[in-house]
Amino acid sequence: MLGIIPAAGAGTRIQPLAFSKELLPVGGRLDGNIERPRAVSEYLVERMTIAGADKICFVISAGKSDILEYYGGGKVNSASFIFVVQPEPAGLCDAIFHAAPVVAPEETVAVGLPDTIWFPENGFSVLPDHELSFLLFPVEQPQFFDAVVTDENGRVSEIQVKQSDARSNWIWGAFKMPAVVFYDLHRLWLAREERDEYFGTLVNAWIAQGGSASGIRAGESYVDVGTLHGYREAIHLLNQMRDRQPAAARTEEAFA
Repeated sequence: MLGIIPAAGAGTRIQPLAFSKELLPVGGRLDGNIERPRAVSEYLVERMTIAGADKICFVISAGKSDILEYYGGGKVNSASFIFVVQPEPAGLCDAIFHAAPVVAPEETVAVGLPDTIWFPENGFSVLPDHELSFLLFPVEQPQFFDAVVTDENGRVSEIQVKQSDARSNWIWGAFKMPAVVFYDLHRLWLAREERDEYFGTLVNAWIAQGGSASGIRAGESYVDVGTLHGYREAIHLLNQMRDRQPAAARTEEAFA
């Protein structure tokens, strides 16, 4: 499995920072007997490796060499890292499809956002491998996210991108697909002259042409850490989850 992490954005909502927003320390991890700060993007990396990702591709801008320095020297749970440069931030679709050269025909592709923290940790594992599927989370203000409208069978009928009158309070937090679907979406994006900035609008066009996707309502908690408010919410969520665990389970894998 290949995990794709789009990380080329400037992170203007939480600036100024002296480093890339994907390296913002949120919570901690144990390195032997020493507790160290944990970069927010490590949570997504961990969730991808739990699902079986053996390669993780960061799509970064030219100015984000600190992400390369942070992850480039090691592995996480035997997963190796690939780095692709997106010359200019041009939306989520552009970032994802910059990883196209490293997607092998037989691979499953998992995609998530590096400035989010969500539970359950095995969320990618509950998504099917044979089709485009979205991991859905309930939120109180779906108008700030991409709300996913599904039918009674869980088939996606529409993704409402930051729509003020969203008809669903379930948003996507991550998604997975086989390589053949990745290639189909890439071809459609090119045919539409690369005008889709948001993945949701591209998926809507794909569904209109006969494509299919499922929405899996298995998400429990979701926090966007791209703002100070989100940062505080993330700390609160992590403390809640930590309190639920027995003391013996409160360990994190350090980088090899």
